[in-house]
Amino acid sequence: MSDKRLRIVFMGTPEFAAQVLEALLRGPDPVVAVVSQPDRARGRGKKVAPTPTRVVAEAANIPVLQPEKIRTEEFRNGLLSYRPDLIVVAAYGRILPAGLLRLPPLGCINVHGSLLPAYRGAAPVQWSIIRGETEVGVTIMQMDEGLDTGDMLLQAKLTTDRGETAGTLMSKLAELGGATLLRAIAGLKDGTVIPTAQDHQRATLAPMLTKEDGRIDWTRDAEEIERLVRGLDPWPSAYTFLDNARLRLFRPEVEYLASDSPPGTILRADSRGLLVACGKHAINFTELQPEGKKRMAIAAFCCGRPVPAGTVLQARGGESDD
Repeated sequence: MSDKRLRIVFMGTPEFAAQVLEALLRGPDPVVAVVSQPDRARGRGKKVAPTPTRVVAEAANIPVLQPEKIRTEEFRNGLLSYRPDLIVVAAYGRILPAGLLRLPPLGCINVHGSLLPAYRGAAPVQWSIIRGETEVGVTIMQMDEGLDTGDMLLQAKLTTDRGETAGTLMSKLAELGGATLLRAIAGLKDGTVIPTAQDHQRATLAPMLTKEDGRIDWTRDAEEIERLVRGLDPWPSAYTFLDNARLRLFRPEVEYLASDSPPGTILRADSRGLLVACGKHAINFTELQPEGKKRMAIAAFCCGRPVPAGTVLQARGGESDD
């Protein structure tokens, strides 16, 4: 079987998946179709834009399927027409039904952004940062009907850098995942990769994030807030309120100083950053994004809108929690 070229269908949607797809296209086995979620309106202008995987697939002249529903006979028959030997999934964004998992002879394998069984779920990279992990990685796993519970094929690790954000780490893990995926497929073909069951007793969860998860509680320790801000950058991003307007905060650094000011009090706002008192210690931000505007340096913000020391950031806006 090692000499056989596998016909692969790839399922994935965001940039992470697009990077994995690019790696797969450099491998020896043909990708005969790509399945992505439908194009959606995005950005401040709410313009409909193609998904990252669709862009990569079309550049390689690979057919793209973007079904609204995947639990239909029509979609299943459409996949069967490509005669896949294997389905590869990376951040597709939907749970695959049993009928699809059993469709190809070699089943479905997933590129997951954690060292399973840790961080099963939709946001493993973000939660790894929020919870302070320094060793992270990817797992290539056989998919079953559970939530990231299938047997593991291969894992690869890396150490996070200081100041790592979800965005920077996601890109690194996508690159690592693509390389590990190619090794796993080669191992499946020649029989050198042996599936290993997960230790379900050690499992932890990484649930889907919401915008509400980004609301900063200034009574928390500055170290916790710093990890939250990095883990939610670029989305959904951490935020507070200044004069009832949402203020998104980026590029945090803990300052180990004592302050008698209430949590959320701005201690300094100048070219050095926005320094805010927390429940323990303080935290300095060098970038922010005012409501309705672009992300900018704190220095630029202070030039147009000076903020006096002693101003208290609000936990909520004026009329709405949104």
